[in-house]
Amino acid sequence: MISARSFGWVCGCVVALGCSVLGTAAQAADEPWIVFEGGDGPGKGKHVVLVSGDDEYRSEEALPQLAKILSKHHGFKCTVLFAIDKTSGEIRPDYQENIPGLEALKTADLMVMFLRFRNLPDDQMAFIDEYANSGKPIVAIRTSTHAFNLKDSKYQKYTWTSGDKGWEGGFGRQVFGETWISHHGNHGSQSTRGLIAPGVKDHPILRGIKDGDVWGPTDVYGVRLPLPGDSCPLILGQVVAGMKFDDKPVDDAKKQNDPMMPVAWTKSYTGTSGKASRIFTTTMGSSQDLTNEGFRRLLVNACYWGLGWDDKIPAKTAVDIVGDYKPTPFGFGTYVKGKKPADYAK
Repeated sequence: MISARSFGWVCGCVVALGCSVLGTAAQAADEPWIVFEGGDGPGKGKHVVLVSGDDEYRSEEALPQLAKILSKHHGFKCTVLFAIDKTSGEIRPDYQENIPGLEALKTADLMVMFLRFRNLPDDQMAFIDEYANSGKPIVAIRTSTHAFNLKDSKYQKYTWTSGDKGWEGGFGRQVFGETWISHHGNHGSQSTRGLIAPGVKDHPILRGIKDGDVWGPTDVYGVRLPLPGDSCPLILGQVVAGMKFDDKPVDDAKKQNDPMMPVAWTKSYTGTSGKASRIFTTTMGSSQDLTNEGFRRLLVNACYWGLGWDDKIPAKTAVDIVGDYKPTPFGFGTYVKGKKPADYAK
């Protein structure tokens, strides 16, 4: 049951070389990104750019799978970008200074961001800045609340600890609704069960999702309540006592579930263009979280909503896993060494 305290704050490419299940494309095996060309479906003709780069939660595995789902089941062209070691050309999530291919954002209709503490050069940040101010939608996952830790940058205000007037908390707080605050659940031992926030069960993003459908082994993040501006919580994170989807909620002597923290919400952001972007943020997310059907549905529905396609979200969105998906457990340094982007196009 959701407490009265909780209620009070609610809402105010494919291819390296050759064929794949999604089609064919002319792409060199050593290119530092992958493109899934898409095809028939509501997303035909629309371009989604998914930007990975975090040290812990295996975004380099999660976003290719999400891209395959969006492309195969829904028709979107999807470009997936990675943190690339400039010397080896390999994916290195702990390499903070390089995500080649961000110019793809110039033709993007939607950006999906899964970043953490990136210190990108100004010429790469410029593409993110331009997109963020364009009025186009963004779906932000997990550590994207603290996406940037910039040093001597033209875009310093986007740093997660920013104290600049009007940019307190950086890109995360101002664009997505929060920056990094805390682990609210115990990291690695308490997982997250999603409960529908009061008053929003008919929101288009929640179509086909009910209490308990969304679960992930990642823990609940702390946020400051209420969330800023027009933020509207959709999913509350029930702290679960173990790491299985059917484990019981924690014994709440520490008040971890009273109030519950929102783990998915919507808001708007108006940048220099004067156009308001639709923003969806979830503090859940890892490659392992994507094994949960409800979480996949939440993300795909959020992509539709971001594009303004509220009425196109079906009663039960197609989110079946594409290909062989065996995600690596989250953790620092646990990424699979020696991978190049083409390895995730299969």
